[in-house]
Amino acid sequence: MKKLQGAHLRKPVTPDLLMTPSDQGDVDLDVDFAADRGNWTGKLDFLLSCIGYCVGLGNVWRFPYRAYTNGGGAFLVPYFLMLAICGIPLFFLELSLGQFSSLGPLAVWKISPLFKGAGAAMLLIVGLVAIYYNMIIAYVLFYLFASLTSNLPWEHCGNWWNTDLCLEHRGSKDGNGALPLNLTSTVSPSEEYWSRYVLHIQGSQGIGSPGYIRWNLCLCLLLAWVIVFLCILKGVKSSGKVVYFTATFPYLILLMLLVRGVTLPGAWKGIQFYLTPQFHHLLSSKVWIEAALQIFYSLGVGFGGLLTFASYNTFHQNIYRDTFIVTLGNAITSILAGFAIFSVLGYMSQELGVPVDQVAKAGPGLAFVVYPQAMTMLPLSPFWSFLFFFMLLTLGLDSQFAFLETIVTAVTDEFPYYLRPKKAVFSGLICVAMYLMGLVLTTDGGMYWLVLLDDYSASFGLMVVVITTCLAVTRVYGIQRFCRDIHMMLGFKPGFYFRACWLFLSPSTLLALLVYSIVKYQPSEYGSYRFPAWAELLGILMGLLSCLMIPAGMLVAVLREEGSLWERLQQASRPAMDWGPSLEENRTGMYVATLAGSQSPKPLMVHMRKYGGITSFENTAMEVDREIAEEEESMM
Repeated sequence: MKKLQGAHLRKPVTPDLLMTPSDQGDVDLDVDFAADRGNWTGKLDFLLSCIGYCVGLGNVWRFPYRAYTNGGGAFLVPYFLMLAICGIPLFFLELSLGQFSSLGPLAVWKISPLFKGAGAAMLLIVGLVAIYYNMIIAYVLFYLFASLTSNLPWEHCGNWWNTDLCLEHRGSKDGNGALPLNLTSTVSPSEEYWSRYVLHIQGSQGIGSPGYIRWNLCLCLLLAWVIVFLCILKGVKSSGKVVYFTATFPYLILLMLLVRGVTLPGAWKGIQFYLTPQFHHLLSSKVWIEAALQIFYSLGVGFGGLLTFASYNTFHQNIYRDTFIVTLGNAITSILAGFAIFSVLGYMSQELGVPVDQVAKAGPGLAFVVYPQAMTMLPLSPFWSFLFFFMLLTLGLDSQFAFLETIVTAVTDEFPYYLRPKKAVFSGLICVAMYLMGLVLTTDGGMYWLVLLDDYSASFGLMVVVITTCLAVTRVYGIQRFCRDIHMMLGFKPGFYFRACWLFLSPSTLLALLVYSIVKYQPSEYGSYRFPAWAELLGILMGLLSCLMIPAGMLVAVLREEGSLWERLQQASRPAMDWGPSLEENRTGMYVATLAGSQSPKPLMVHMRKYGGITSFENTAMEVDREIAEEEESMM
């Protein structure tokens, strides 16, 4: 027997969830042997967790800006087309992988051990994102506490952090309406509050000299990590209950902000600016690329969160239905958020007497400068400010739960005997380690490091991971086998639409995105600050490291096999002996009794790996393909 196969059969490598009653000794045969891994306590837990994960900060501060800069209402055409080509198929693919195997982003590559490096790359990417994403949540907490006052601190000039350029941007009225302001030579109080008080960026000379740690930001970051830890303390059993609030309450606040926004004078001006179709933009390739990027990052494909959440489902959960609910719900939420944002910006532009495009921004500039400034123009401004930042907090926490659960699940699935009984302690250690690594973001120059992480941690590396995953599942494992696995779960096979997207359309679109991001590469910048060459190189290496994990994983997988190079590649690309559903009751067909310790006759997959050799494997694979083709013909 080969070394690798022997390793699969020796304890403690074989995890509890892959053991059958014959391995457990004198135990109750009715025990659910995957129970110690944890499961959702209800179907709604999974659905709300996915909604909370996908509907995040980007829906509020990225989509509206991308829409109005890329053709307004016309942007919805490429947006929904890219959702159909890339978003929905890749979303369903990742959910299917997780639910079928009940394994995390690392262990799931039993489907083809040659590509396990893609799982490691996922963990690196999601780890880097989790570090700076929680810093954004810390900023939100800072503003949330600052809103608990009768007068917002960024409403007026005259504070110690303000400069001579500070001017309260409130339009003065004459007989014909608002007098326009010159916004180019002045700075609003909200902008100076953000840059000079919250960030204290004037204390840093650049990314190479971050300055001192800001104790208030440090404490807010600590609180953010404490909240995240408490919510994932018991895994999906605790986070699955928290999302009942964090995934639904933002919609209530968004509705309140939308109603308040559309009733303001000038609101229609902002909405018209947001949605007026400019169809000539559709002739530009940039618009289509922007639409694809928005779909790609908004749904969170490739980070491992969807795969992790689905791994806690029951085997027959209807993820096909859930895919459409979440993806379409995410798109609709983005559009509604645009109405809520631009209605207020329209009011703000009318008050200042300037065009909407002079007040509209994207990213942190919208959340921490423009919208807070707009809040100061409303009656009961602290109340509306508190609601807005509380909405951002709940939106951000859902995504952060997914990032941490992905890391914890991936590692504990690799070492279940040692880590699963101490999952809470391990989760705490992960949170502490990431808090310490994120302390550099709380310094005077922390924003420079945050921008660097945001630009490079999940850029081209994430696209390479998703392309690799798609090709490995459909080309190496085989589209027919993958569809057969889905049939085992859901009772039907994916149709022509999903197959065409998985085989051609989705990988081709992602490849075009990758090429575009490389060709149109622009160095990072923050305001007028240009990053030095060494920082750019560090960012590029950060992205390359996740890519290099894929060939590194291939090398390790090949070295673990025996025979010639071609034989090693073939062996490493085949599914592991225990690949398949985690519970033996769900293992049918070629997966019958492939779990370690089973006393049933050896199934097809074990025969292929143990006795077949290359020729026998190819013959057996041909038999399987013929059986699949016959099944399809009988179903048609």
